[in-house]
Amino acid sequence: MNTTTTKKPSFFSGLTGQILIAMFLGAVLGIIIHNSISAEAAQSFSSKIKMLATVFIRLVQMIISPLVFTTLVVGIAKLGDIKAVGRIGGKALGWFFTASFMSLLLGMFFVNILKPGVGLNLSNVDLASASEVAAKTQSLSFENFIEHIVPKSIFEAMATNEILQIVIFSIFFGLAAASLGSHVKPVINALDKTSHIVLKMVNYVMKFAPIGVFGAIAGVFAVRDFQELAITYFKFFGSFLIGISSLWVVLILVGYIFLKSRMTVLLKRIVGPLIIAFGTTSSEAVFPKLTEELERFGVKDKIVSFMLPLGYSFNLDGSMMYMTFASIFIAQAYGVHLDLGTQMTMLLVLMLTSKGIAGVPRASLVVVAATCGMFKIPIEGIALILPIDHFCDMFRSATNVLGNALATSVVGQWEAENENETVPVE
Repeated sequence: MNTTTTKKPSFFSGLTGQILIAMFLGAVLGIIIHNSISAEAAQSFSSKIKMLATVFIRLVQMIISPLVFTTLVVGIAKLGDIKAVGRIGGKALGWFFTASFMSLLLGMFFVNILKPGVGLNLSNVDLASASEVAAKTQSLSFENFIEHIVPKSIFEAMATNEILQIVIFSIFFGLAAASLGSHVKPVINALDKTSHIVLKMVNYVMKFAPIGVFGAIAGVFAVRDFQELAITYFKFFGSFLIGISSLWVVLILVGYIFLKSRMTVLLKRIVGPLIIAFGTTSSEAVFPKLTEELERFGVKDKIVSFMLPLGYSFNLDGSMMYMTFASIFIAQAYGVHLDLGTQMTMLLVLMLTSKGIAGVPRASLVVVAATCGMFKIPIEGIALILPIDHFCDMFRSATNVLGNALATSVVGQWEAENENETVPVE
């Protein structure tokens, strides 16, 4: 009789533990560099070590387009008909817009209660640093938003990782494939096998995650005096953390209402993706890993492959909360009074303009700048939040991942219950 037992791997030998260690070591190295060399040398070090994070994110971006296309097409083909796609899509969009509205309201509530922008000293604000973000707002209009949704070329959309455009093409492709029935089974099977190959690539890419996180954290702390930032932005960052923490509480409570005890299992499953998103400030970086973990959690692959790409375009809870918070903060700092009606109008504008720009660098800031311009709030106010934005981005990226994991899991459970209840009537 074989009595050999396999030793359970320790926490720190797993990916999550390695990433936490990398974050700590990156922060320590960055602080040492910041305090021991000149500002110019620290800036040079930061740009070089951040290449580790850039390489990791590019490795992930390399596999996002083929993964979204193959999994979404296969998922829609497995759903079988337009009715099923419409039913799940309706549930998804209903959840996304409800969650977005709730997140925007929370941001509006806390910035009005805590008033972090009131009495802020506007001297020594680097207005030049806001010019890059402000320039991008010129192309943000309703017409450009509509054009951005529909791809003029699937190859261009894939080359630039425009997730929403890939989703639109994949939905049309998947519906067309489903309507042709058994004739296209070889194509669907080939795409299914391709998606599994890409998911296998995810395992290889994720081994580089701790190195990428180390580079990202070290690069930021090398050029930022954390103590000075903490003192200068204590009120803004503290108020933001209260708001984002409240959003986490709401999301987790909603999760327990719908998923019951399984919510605890889901949270354990997504710890790794949450920490990667937090460390790299990129929810996109965990898209493939999150796909894998949600399938392991028990959500059907056809639901995951349909929900997640949509969620990455329409369900960015952390970013939504930040947008109202930051926009009204800038108004407070410049003494611009916004009555409740104006703030609610701003909220609705943000609800629409924020959709589908997940692939835009510093997307939240671009939308905030555009919104400020619409409501006669000085756009240069973006410079107020730029120094602390990276740290806010860490929290909002992780929140986006939590929101999408929750939405996918709940809709997956609804669909499972719907299938179980669908019994032919005798």
